Amino acid sequence: MRPRSLDEFVGQKHLLGPGKALSVLYQQGRVVSMILWGPPGSGKTTLARLLAERTEHAFEQLSAVSSGVRDVRRVLSQASEFRDEGKGTILFIDEIHRFNKAQQDALLHSVESGDIILIGATTENPSFEVIPPLRSRCRTFVLEPLSASDLLEVLNRALENDEVLKELAITFDDPELLIAYSGGDARALLNGLEMCVMLAGNEKDIHISAELIAEAFQRSFAQYDKSGEEHYNVISAFIKSVRGSDPDAALYWMARMLEGGEDPLFIARRMIILASEDVGNAEPNALLLATATFHAVHAIGMPEARIVLAQCATYLSYAPKSNAAYRAINDAIRDVKKLPPYPVPLHLRNPVTGLMKSMGYGKGYKYAHDFSGHFTPQDYLPEEMKDMQYYKPAEQGREASIRERLKKLWPRRKY
Repeated sequence: MRPRSLDEFVGQKHLLGPGKALSVLYQQGRVVSMILWGPPGSGKTTLARLLAERTEHAFEQLSAVSSGVRDVRRVLSQASEFRDEGKGTILFIDEIHRFNKAQQDALLHSVESGDIILIGATTENPSFEVIPPLRSRCRTFVLEPLSASDLLEVLNRALENDEVLKELAITFDDPELLIAYSGGDARALLNGLEMCVMLAGNEKDIHISAELIAEAFQRSFAQYDKSGEEHYNVISAFIKSVRGSDPDAALYWMARMLEGGEDPLFIARRMIILASEDVGNAEPNALLLATATFHAVHAIGMPEARIVLAQCATYLSYAPKSNAAYRAINDAIRDVKKLPPYPVPLHLRNPVTGLMKSMGYGKGYKYAHDFSGHFTPQDYLPEEMKDMQYYKPAEQGREASIRERLKKLWPRRKY
């Protein structure tokens, strides 16, 4: 059921369509080095194959799980020979984040020289897992989990076009349950459908019940809410419960996600964001715990990771709340976009050359550590903005003491 053209590709509308980069490249029969970052079953390998098939390039595929530097060098050597013959090579590396630094370094020269066009697929954030020199030579495209409507389209195509399935009369209690258990993963959906048909036996008329789907996915049907709420609804309920300081509700929604097959790292990432956005400086340790939670979950995996996630969720729920930092950066970004780019005041500029010093760079700057309390008043904003205030601390938790200190340091501001 893998798409044979871009017209058959389902999902990723933000990357595909009129004027979108990947569609333009496909139409032109061209391809550039790129990193495809997205969850399993979102179409990374399919996109790579479709782009490759539109070119006249040789196509080589490696899996970073089972390949090493020797395999990479073999492909690079062959690609160099092809280039001498006027033929390009596309090297597709699945799970590229599993290559270590030395293995990634081995690709740099060939990507830079054009011996190969690299397409790397990864489920992990390239900012952390792909070395900067390689990342800078590639465009990064972010793929999203397939939506319920996308998965329904994949399901219907399989029922209509698969050589085996189209000969069967298949009915469902609730096809949305099959879609929900797939978690945005087209591969999981098709594998689950196949398992359901196998479990049903050799009948021509197959009824796929909720219990059969639960058995196929090895999930507990009793713990799944048949209302079919989408992934984003449940994570939204979880975040709002933590923000609202209700640890019991937070644990319930977390349990729903975990039992529904949600990636525990996704939950951990959301708690890192929440720790800054909703707790902030009212309890600065929240960000430390949330970050430590992510690394612990990554290290130990499920099912034990549920304990770490629960500890963090309950801590964030009970912690005092403040969104002052969140509001402050949004307001500052608003002004950066709206106001002129005022010059940096001369006293804040670093006089790294004699000419700069003669122009007044750094003149009048007061080094805070030379003064009592390591502080002395001076202007740090452009003249046109010297009375501007973005950060407005809350009156609870540790931010209350931050607020009192800032009131003493900057009495003309409204803390």
